[in-house]
Amino acid sequence: MKILVACEESQAVTIELRALGHEAYSCDIMECSGGHPEWHIKGDVLPLLSPGKHYGVYENVAILGLELQDGSMINPPEKWDMIIAFPPCIYLTNAGTRHYSLKCNPVEKVEARKIKRQEAFDFVMLIANADCDKIAIENPVGWLNSQWKKPNQIIHPYYFGDPVSKRTCLWLKGLPNLVDTNRLPKPEPMYICQGEKSKGKKIGWCEGIKGTTGGQVGRSKARSKTFLGIAKAMATQWTKEWDHEILQRHRR
Repeated sequence: MKILVACEESQAVTIELRALGHEAYSCDIMECSGGHPEWHIKGDVLPLLSPGKHYGVYENVAILGLELQDGSMINPPEKWDMIIAFPPCIYLTNAGTRHYSLKCNPVEKVEARKIKRQEAFDFVMLIANADCDKIAIENPVGWLNSQWKKPNQIIHPYYFGDPVSKRTCLWLKGLPNLVDTNRLPKPEPMYICQGEKSKGKKIGWCEGIKGTTGGQVGRSKARSKTFLGIAKAMATQWTKEWDHEILQRHRR
């Protein structure tokens, strides 16, 4: 399959798809940290949603190539077989709800943040409406749930062998819900807030909060990493149907 993994600098899912023999490419405005620049497109993902229109693909012949991070060129497909997207959640997650309160921020900051939230929402809608038969969009519980629609499923890393509790929503088109692969007991909270405003609040996963360098950008990158168990499940389960179709064609 030819698969676009949107907004993924970690390349966690891309690596698992490649291990299964699929032609997968990660794309992000940041350079990849997964160690495979030859599979990474550094730049805006929106033109890639319809590569046939933006890169001159006509009758499966690319007039203009697409440059990867390592400087090599590829001919993008006229249409992706699958798109798996991890759009930024900073303005969409419920974790940031307090920033929209006038008790926490002055009115100008609240209004500016609302504009950013709408832009983030519109970005997700462009991915959701891309010309592709199989689309998966991942995000935490937040604005998408209330302003778009309920997700097809909510998973946790501990469903797939990683002892971490972190609610993760999946909106799916043409793809099945993920099936647990190695469900562990629900982990205890890893951190309990001590601050005055949130004293006693339990946090199931705080790797992105403690011991991370790089400021807000570093914390954001740490929080957005896809756990290995989930990445493997996405790669194997969502391409299984395609592999079955190919096998049936060969048998004919």
